[in-house]
Amino acid sequence: MDSVIAPLLPDMRKSEVLDESVAHALDETLGQGALGTRLESFKLWRRDGTILYSTDKTLIGKRFEPSDNLRAAFAGQMVSEFDKLDDSDSEAERASGLHLLEIYNPVLQPWSGEVVAVSEFYEVATDFERNLHQALIRTWLDVAAVTAAFFLGLSAIVFRGSRMISSQSRSLKQRIAELSDLLAQNRLLRLRVQRASQRATALNERYLRRIGADLHDGPAQLVALAALGIDSPVIADPATPQSKRAQELLAIKAHLDDAMREIRSISKGLVLPHIEHAELGEILQLAVRAHEERTGVKVRLSMTGGHAPLSPAAKICIFRFVQEALNNGFRHAGGEGQSVEKHFDGERVCIEVADAGAGFDPQIVRPERLGLVGLRERVESLGGQFTVTSSQSGTVVRMALNIVEMGQT
Repeated sequence: MDSVIAPLLPDMRKSEVLDESVAHALDETLGQGALGTRLESFKLWRRDGTILYSTDKTLIGKRFEPSDNLRAAFAGQMVSEFDKLDDSDSEAERASGLHLLEIYNPVLQPWSGEVVAVSEFYEVATDFERNLHQALIRTWLDVAAVTAAFFLGLSAIVFRGSRMISSQSRSLKQRIAELSDLLAQNRLLRLRVQRASQRATALNERYLRRIGADLHDGPAQLVALAALGIDSPVIADPATPQSKRAQELLAIKAHLDDAMREIRSISKGLVLPHIEHAELGEILQLAVRAHEERTGVKVRLSMTGGHAPLSPAAKICIFRFVQEALNNGFRHAGGEGQSVEKHFDGERVCIEVADAGAGFDPQIVRPERLGLVGLRERVESLGGQFTVTSSQSGTVVRMALNIVEMGQT
């Protein structure tokens, strides 16, 4: 049951009810093959006694006082009873007139081992009952010959115990090896997180320096020119002709207007639009439209495939990826032949930003080229893949995120 039913269930710690797709998958799974012929009914219990799913649809959503068996199952025990159908939720099973084996099986959270639900199923036990009667008869016959077969039976028990111990020993060694591998992977992941944190700190510092340089080389210089104009003799000397004074004031105003325009441009690049509730296609359109308005370059946008739910972190990552890749293409390739393409590759959403510039060597990325370095760190921090392909005919920057892993987290 664990290998067949458990993979169909969602995260039971977060799910109060099962959605329609999960219920439909359970209906199909329980209604075919060996399960369909051997199971009389199936229920999935929540800890408070609520039935999340049942083959008897009238029971779904009803709440019953948890039985002792159900409490034991939520405590981590597997409980089974033969032909004892005295629970208040077992009316349909009693009415069937069949001999049933009732089994309570804990549903465990894969990564924590916590019991998050209990599956209760009734197996048709006609063969089991027949085996019980046959076993009873064989037992009476064996009692008659027990003295002669005592030592032979004891030897068989010892042999079986030895085989079981050997099997459990092999299984234990295998589990120890798996745990050792997991510990090694955890160490590697911890080291990767530490390195990513260090790189993120360095990149943030570089971004701050670049913003400071943009402010110093742009608006600060223009404001300084305006200040020099205000302190010039043309303004300070009362004897300066009115026309010359007006001309100087117009120049000062032009410097200040240019400074304000550059400050707004820098600020606009730092502020994200409202993309938390936007679909992936809308996010790509926002990034492309903003680039076209800022640079005057026409960008070709191609989107294939459907929609996929993404977390806010993934949406921000995709928006910044397209924004920075288009800026790099405009800065280094003059915006020639720029395009953005979205498509799906299995469970991954792939974004490609291309241009038709002269290209460069991706293996030689200088420290001051924060764009590519920052993009790689941003994408890989979410478990995605980042690649750059460049030649004399142009450059393509690609990113891919796993939709299932990202989800709505």
